[in-house]
Amino acid sequence: MQVSKEEILHIAKLANLNLKEEEVTTYMGHLEEILNFANIVNEAPIEGLKETIGANETYNVFRKDELKQGINREELLQNAKEVQEGMFKIPKVIN
Repeated sequence: MQVSKEEILHIAKLANLNLKEEEVTTYMGHLEEILNFANIVNEAPIEGLKETIGANETYNVFRKDELKQGINREELLQNAKEVQEGMFKIPKVIN
């Protein structure tokens, strides 16, 4: 597939790129190769193929949501160096 210099310059402008003249020629070739490969992939025969989402048959295993008893605040704070208003008090890290 042919790509024009104007198309490359338009894409470069959209991407906020400042291309040199020799880079425009290089990118024209690269983009043509990419588009030609995309056309080859688009023309691949797909009749009789099963639809897949991934390359393998793995899937997520979800566990059932269950309520569990948590630890109360006093137990959580018992080993804290300092506590203020029921929360951990830590040193200031931002000036």
